[in-house]
Amino acid sequence: MNALAAADLGAMLQLVPVQRAGAALLLAAVGLPVIGVVIVGLDIMPVRFAMMHVALLGIAIGLLTGLDPMSCALVACALSGAGVAPLARTPAGLSGAMGLLMSLAIAAALLLLAVSGVNASGAFALLWGSILSVGTADLVVLGALAVTVPTLFWWRRRDVALLLYDRELAQCSGVPVRFLTTALLVLVAVSVAGAIKLTGALLVDALTLLPALAARRLGRSLWSITLWTVGIGVAVNATGFLLALWLDWPPGPVLVLTAGTVVLAAHLIPERRTSSWRAPASVTPASLPSSH
Repeated sequence: MNALAAADLGAMLQLVPVQRAGAALLLAAVGLPVIGVVIVGLDIMPVRFAMMHVALLGIAIGLLTGLDPMSCALVACALSGAGVAPLARTPAGLSGAMGLLMSLAIAAALLLLAVSGVNASGAFALLWGSILSVGTADLVVLGALAVTVPTLFWWRRRDVALLLYDRELAQCSGVPVRFLTTALLVLVAVSVAGAIKLTGALLVDALTLLPALAARRLGRSLWSITLWTVGIGVAVNATGFLLALWLDWPPGPVLVLTAGTVVLAAHLIPERRTSSWRAPASVTPASLPSSH
């Protein structure tokens, strides 16, 4: 029975759609978990939900105009991420903006689909993902994120570390806070949109947030957390995808459960008694941990 299952799995891995899906997950494992570090570091959890709704609005616009729905979703999320950046001075301000954006986006999407008479099944199908329909354009987007996100973290590692540690300290240290925050929010927004086809809008945390939560338990600095995040992302995506193929289960839920298991296992490890890369209530420049 095991030999037969292995043979079936080997045959499936020869199929082009499966190979594209696997390549997409490996590319996603490089860039998207690092975005999870940004989400946790900036404490902007509501951004994920807001961008899911904005992506649905972009898909609706694409269906109405005849343009590629995923391209419209990416553009809509990028513009939204840049648009809310000025409101990101405090986590509370950004949370309020995300709540407003989420409500307006879903209302506009539903109204647009209802008034236009466009078949909404294609739009809402992306709530559950469609990993085997990954195309060349999706691979290009994920490949660009796999290069851009780690490169930005390495190139501006000190600035990113300061910003995620404490915004006011970063401002006083000469970090271009407004520009860097905007760039990070745009990357977060585009990453959420780019991951929707892989796991669905409802399960996008498997590729972004969950590896970062596990890595925070294992790393001592922002840079080590980032490396742990990518490693966990690759392991989770590869294991979850192969397991889903072997069991003939939907990949999205399997990826979430695999990532969730890793997070729970990481939290069984005793917490290190070292200073966090996140800022405490009171912080001085001398207490800032290294970004390496």
